[in-house]
Amino acid sequence: MAPEVVDVRILVTGGTGQLGSAVVARLRAADEEVRVLSRRAGPEVVRGDLRTGRGIDSAVAGVDAVVHCATDYFGRETQLARTLIEAARWAGTPHLVYVSIVGVDRVPLGYYRAKHETEQLFATSGLPYTIQRATQFHGLVRAILTGASRLPVLPVPRISFQPVDVRDVARRLTGQALADPAGRAPDFGGPEILTVAELARALGEATGRHRRTVPVKVPGATFRAYAGGGHLAPGHREGEITFREYLAERADHG
Repeated sequence: MAPEVVDVRILVTGGTGQLGSAVVARLRAADEEVRVLSRRAGPEVVRGDLRTGRGIDSAVAGVDAVVHCATDYFGRETQLARTLIEAARWAGTPHLVYVSIVGVDRVPLGYYRAKHETEQLFATSGLPYTIQRATQFHGLVRAILTGASRLPVLPVPRISFQPVDVRDVARRLTGQALADPAGRAPDFGGPEILTVAELARALGEATGRHRRTVPVKVPGATFRAYAGGGHLAPGHREGEITFREYLAERADHG
């Protein structure tokens, strides 16, 4: 049976970022009452800083659910989560929805380890929670390939990715914020699993900047985890927007 959906007041942390803004847009389109948390001032934004705790208590006050999209690439991911969890405990028992990454327990990257540790913080917080792991975003894959394509020859490791659109992930997170806590939710992946060579070819066709590719093997445990598909969710291809469709949209909008 599908979980009952109820009217709630929802806080979105990192609500002005790439994923957070997509979540906010979907919630508002569904006529939900949304509070947006950001370090930066802006229209319909509540200012607060999860790094220092400033403004977080008032941001969490009175909400029934929190979609935690704020993240940190410099080793403070768990610090942000602790600040949020502590404020949430004082505010009551809001449903905490945390977006993580497929493979955080299998790919030995520092950022992934921090994500995995943060998952455990939510799971042991004593608060109702949902953890949603997603595969790599289209934008990240595009940025990596664009940077590499500045070289005269594009090195392509023999690995694959399952890129997913942030709007598809936002759809999933919106549904979870409106539903009962699910604990560790099933993984969420993009509609296609493509090799790096295929992704590079798609980017070249979309931009008109074709590069000769050279297959390479990268040493180390991280590459072995990627080569083994530790970051993929082949049984969960619920994303709808393909990488080529994403690239075509960007081309259409200049």
